[in-house]
Amino acid sequence: MNITKLVKNKIVILDGATGTELYKRGMPVGVCPESWCMDNPDILAGVHADYVKSGSDIVYTSTFGANRLKLKQYGINDVIGTNEKLARIAVRAVKGKAFVAGELGPTGKFFFPFGTIPFEEAVIVFKEQVKGLLSGGVDLFIIETMMDLQEARAAVLAVKELTDKPVFVTMTFDENLRTLNGNDPLSCLVTLENLGVCAFGCNCSLGPKEMIKIVRKIKPYANVPIITKANAGLPKFKDDTTFYDMDAQEFAGVYKELVNEGANIVGGCCGTTPEFISELVKTVTDVKPVLPVKNIQTMLCSSRKTVFLDRTRFFTIGEKINPTGKKKFQQLLREKNYHVIREMADEQIRNGADLLDVNVGASGVNEKEALRNAVGLLSEHFDIPLVIDTSDMTALEEALRIYPGRALVNSVSAETIKLERALPLVAKYGAAFILLPLDDKTIPGDFAGRRKNIQKILKKSDRLGIDRSAVIVDGLLLSVSSNPEVVNEVLATFKWVSGTLGLNTTCGLSNISHGLPERAFINVAFLKLAQENGLSTAIIDPLIVNMPVKKYAMDLLCGKDKDAREYVRIATNDTIDVCDIANLEVVVQASPEEKVYQAVLNGERESILTVIDNALSAGIKPDVLLDDFMIKAINDVGVKFEAKKLFLPQLLASAETMKIGVARVKPLLVQESTGRNEKVILATVQGDIHDIGKNIVALMIENQGIEVIDLGNDVAPEKIIEAAKKYKPKAIGLSALMTTTMSKMHEVINLARDNGIKCPFIVGGAVLTEEYATSIGAYYSKDGVATVKLLERLK
Repeated sequence: MNITKLVKNKIVILDGATGTELYKRGMPVGVCPESWCMDNPDILAGVHADYVKSGSDIVYTSTFGANRLKLKQYGINDVIGTNEKLARIAVRAVKGKAFVAGELGPTGKFFFPFGTIPFEEAVIVFKEQVKGLLSGGVDLFIIETMMDLQEARAAVLAVKELTDKPVFVTMTFDENLRTLNGNDPLSCLVTLENLGVCAFGCNCSLGPKEMIKIVRKIKPYANVPIITKANAGLPKFKDDTTFYDMDAQEFAGVYKELVNEGANIVGGCCGTTPEFISELVKTVTDVKPVLPVKNIQTMLCSSRKTVFLDRTRFFTIGEKINPTGKKKFQQLLREKNYHVIREMADEQIRNGADLLDVNVGASGVNEKEALRNAVGLLSEHFDIPLVIDTSDMTALEEALRIYPGRALVNSVSAETIKLERALPLVAKYGAAFILLPLDDKTIPGDFAGRRKNIQKILKKSDRLGIDRSAVIVDGLLLSVSSNPEVVNEVLATFKWVSGTLGLNTTCGLSNISHGLPERAFINVAFLKLAQENGLSTAIIDPLIVNMPVKKYAMDLLCGKDKDAREYVRIATNDTIDVCDIANLEVVVQASPEEKVYQAVLNGERESILTVIDNALSAGIKPDVLLDDFMIKAINDVGVKFEAKKLFLPQLLASAETMKIGVARVKPLLVQESTGRNEKVILATVQGDIHDIGKNIVALMIENQGIEVIDLGNDVAPEKIIEAAKKYKPKAIGLSALMTTTMSKMHEVINLARDNGIKCPFIVGGAVLTEEYATSIGAYYSKDGVATVKLLERLK
């Protein structure tokens, strides 16, 4: 299948909702959809065929939940066979009149570094599905409704390591344009299109009106077609029935604006039917596609933030996470103590670093393990993109494989091992790289030698299909004390690379002053010369005297800061350390109890027990420690989460840290101080096996000293009522992810009232709204933080 040719010629039409169509045609609520479809192949084939008749160019297999982690909840072990059978049903149904996309949905779990399950397990889980779908004859793959970029990456790798068939990805975003795990659309686009997906976009959660904002945000930077598969508006509830507030005509009308904004591949999600697809075809048939335009900017990203190295200003790569010459840091790495890495990162970010170089190579250190853990730690706690700095090829692949974004590799030279091993890894994982112009034989002393090696590496990079926007050229800066001519040769290299090749440049700035006194003066003087000749980034210590201010001052003097806006902003920012930290004689130390507060606030799982024990040893009473510092910290985390200053990974880290801390402190409390003796029941309603959101809510409630009775997922209404009678809870929380199971919430509430249970109900889930909750007599909560606040109000 040539998706590029297809998209160039027309707006490509996907199918609409499958689940709701199956329920209309007799599938009972609560059964395993995949199993029921295999038992009723003609009904499933009828749904596929109806979408083809309506004008769909691509239909999805009914394998959204056909992965090992979900199927085992229904007692199904044959993952490959299940996917193969469902794919064959789709292939037979379309009769060659449409393409069949093998569908991969989320597992409902978080994987490393945002969860405890190894990343490689996610790849294995998805590979089982891919093998079955390939055997079933699919034409392409669609990875959809992803709430975590890392899980989407695992699914993409699973496909690409087994086949060269096209792969599409759609993420699901909320009204704040973030996924459940805090990923933004642009970082998802940058990561996944460089990983090799053929089209990217969004589905579910939002209606077509809300998706316009997403398309506008990512279209200018997309090198691949954009997909939108919207819900039929927002869910409503009336007469014991859940429905969506858009009809087919209105839905299609909004879609005309979507395709004019740049959506290339369109279809329907929850609430849509073959009628919706028919109207969509009528509306967009004559619309000329807005094709992707090649983007030549260098873009790097974490899972939550994208940095554009667009040469409009100077960028700093923080160099401090490097054990070279640091004996204490080396020892900590040998002991697998990575806490100092977090401190180094935080310090550099506060002082203006745009990217962080990560190097953990030292004698006696398992570099593969240490680099994986360092990259995982930094990815979980910070949104700054990372630079992977290693000469160990095994460690490099491990880091690139688990990095949930687009990393920069430091570095690729013309040495044989780098050309043969490092560069293919850059290509496979969609990274960018620093080009270091030396080879196996020599370090070139002049510009001509540097240029020759640059051209050699670029030639190999071009053959591997790596876009030149992914290349940042290192000028190979050496000490001026041993080679006075180095300055002119490096400046000539910067000028040629930035001017003739149009690429970004970098250097290890401190190399220039090696072996000389008062090195900062030489570093800063060279930096100004280098910027004037095309230097766009530098690997540097952001903590040197006034470095953040100087960086922007240089941009101003080089004409890269219009109206001095950035210089004024940074120079007047009192959160930036503008002092020479190395010369400080007095360091203000936090008190033992304040360190406990900071550990919870920062999600420091690895140190919370130590700082709690230190505080207890200092005489801080357990109840004071819990009430005045730990609970305050977790509440402050909630405030930051609501303000979108923190996202789900940091929230979970802090909540888990709090849980560890409470377990240590709680046995020391006197009986009267052990909590409010309140209980809350939580359950995912019958027919719904998704529980990731419920589990997060449970963790947040428990950290407030409230006992959680977690009934699990797919819970029958009668079981919830039985638990309510037994535990007499303060409130009952119900979760549902699917529109087809939302109505069970109302059933539970009605049954509770019929049984005289008067406690309030709190409902939540990706498909719910406050209006819907009110219509069924419940309170609405969007997340764990909001639930804690609501429970406080319900006193």
